[in-house]
Amino acid sequence: MSSHSNHRRCLRLAPAAIALSAMLSAAPGCFLVAAGAAGAGSVAYVRGELDAHLGSPLDAVANATDNAIAQLQLAKISETRDAFSAKILARSAEDEKIDVTIVKEADNLTKVSIRIGVFGKEEKSRAILDKIKASL
Repeated sequence: MSSHSNHRRCLRLAPAAIALSAMLSAAPGCFLVAAGAAGAGSVAYVRGELDAHLGSPLDAVANATDNAIAQLQLAKISETRDAFSAKILARSAEDEKIDVTIVKEADNLTKVSIRIGVFGKEEKSRAILDKIKASL
């Protein structure tokens, strides 16, 4: 094959490659699982909420969160839990609402989101996360 025909062939395949890329980016479910698994241990504080990915099962993280709340002497208001997620509400001595949401992303990968009050408090959120990690 001449280099001219190879060039034409590549030009014909380019739209297919672009379409495939667009489809993969529009349906990122499989890639999120892989990216999430690689993200165990990642922590980000964005818009008043601390998000962390922990390499532990949902039940272990939920139990560790209960322990953390007790150790920090926070008043636990409510807890709901199922096979996919858990939500724990607590209050500080200053009557700040503490909202901890725990979501199973894989068998051994769990996302924890912590928000304190309306606007969030990063330092206190990190202290809660540190206690959760220490209880795992």
